[in-house]
Amino acid sequence: MKRIKLGSLEVSRIGLGTMGMSSYYTMGQQNEAESIRTIHKAIDLGVTLIDTAEIYGPYANEELVGKALKGKRDNVVLATKFGLISHLGGGVDGLDSSPSNIRLAVEGSLKRLGTDYIDLYYQHRVDPNTPIEDTIGILADLVKEGKIRSIGLSEAGVSTIRRAHSIHPISALQSEYSLWSRDPEAEILPVLRELGIGFVPYSPLGRGFLTGQITSNDQIADDDFRKNSPRFSKENIAMNLQIVQQVELIAKELNAKIGQVALAWLLAQGNDIAPIPGTKRVDRVEENVGADLLTLSDAQIKVLNNLTPASGERYQEAYMGTIEK
Repeated sequence: MKRIKLGSLEVSRIGLGTMGMSSYYTMGQQNEAESIRTIHKAIDLGVTLIDTAEIYGPYANEELVGKALKGKRDNVVLATKFGLISHLGGGVDGLDSSPSNIRLAVEGSLKRLGTDYIDLYYQHRVDPNTPIEDTIGILADLVKEGKIRSIGLSEAGVSTIRRAHSIHPISALQSEYSLWSRDPEAEILPVLRELGIGFVPYSPLGRGFLTGQITSNDQIADDDFRKNSPRFSKENIAMNLQIVQQVELIAKELNAKIGQVALAWLLAQGNDIAPIPGTKRVDRVEENVGADLLTLSDAQIKVLNNLTPASGERYQEAYMGTIEK
């Protein structure tokens, strides 16, 4: 597996997102044993970047990852996130990046993950009630104390990125980026490259849609958050299948999987990008890692660059409000 740099961190250029092992996708179908096997297989295949968050579960995913990494902690760059749970009374989905909340959050994550340090600690969403300078200030203290190694942001806008980076170097920004979510290209990516900040695309396979496995809203379980996601509505999913069909043509040219082409396109965008496709199955992690060996031609990249934009917002309206532009 090829490696890249996220700030000062060296990571595999394909990571593993573990969210779906514990939450959001068909919540009643978690399989801890298979999830742990999947994490172990990813590590065996050269994946070093493992991504979780306290909100996933909540808490259950960090516990799962901690269990899976027993005896393997030194082989990975471990990333987790804070800020979508208030430990000061606001509860789950209470944006809180205040210094006092971060102190409580990091101790909880360290305990659940079974480690004494976190390699990459992300602010999960920007907290409008706490100046970013205060948030980064306490994170810088945690770096000095050895509890975290580096600082990340997620779905932050240009102004926040610049302000945060002026207080302490930011190693990575994690935001949605894929063949059907191209928003970061206009302003975010140029700023990251100007400042030397790495980029970690989440949902690089469009929440599974860019694998070609989902062709109807009826396939999605009622307890899966995608069931009511705008891009997966009955109307939009039919239009968005045109994107998959165009990617499939290139996949056939390369004798590859559709999802591998989608990941290979992301990898071709630069040596400072490390997507974290999520899965809870061994065969899927093997497939995703295979994208590391796939090379797209200039002509194929041009076709993919000009795909029809996705129909529908990424999230429902209320949640879109937590994403900085």
